[in-house]
This record gives sequence, C-alpha cells and structure tokens, in this order.
Amino acid sequence: MYKKYEECLKEKNVTSYQVSRDTGINQACLSNWKNGKYTPKADKLVVLATYFGKPAGYFIKEVADVRS
Repeated sequence: MYKKYEECLKEKNVTSYQVSRDTGINQACLSNWKNGKYTPKADKLVVLATYFGKPAGYFIKEVADVRS
C-alpha cells in the first residue's frame, strides 16, 4: 500500500505532512504504515484515495490482498 501512496505523493507533488494536514490523518499513522507497524483501516484508505483523485478502492484491494 505504501508504494502506491508514495507514487501518489510524487504525482500530486505533496509531502506526507501536507497530506496529513489536508486529510486530518495523523502523521504518526502515515509513518507507521510506511514502517509496516500496522495496516491502515479502510476509512482512512478511502480518504487518501479521494484526496489523490483515485477510485475509492485504489488502496483497499492491495491491503485486502496482504491480509489474505
């Protein structure tokens, strides 16, 4: 999931700090996802997808595949 997230950051030319500020998703959450400490919840993935202009399931399918 984080690889897709990093690609979206580059496409939109924003930082994780900006994403955190704009979406209300805590920077610690973003950092924990990056470091693999835990998997993001679906509601936050939908917020990220919307923010980046992606379909709602853009990040969700990848997370579901990892959990299987």
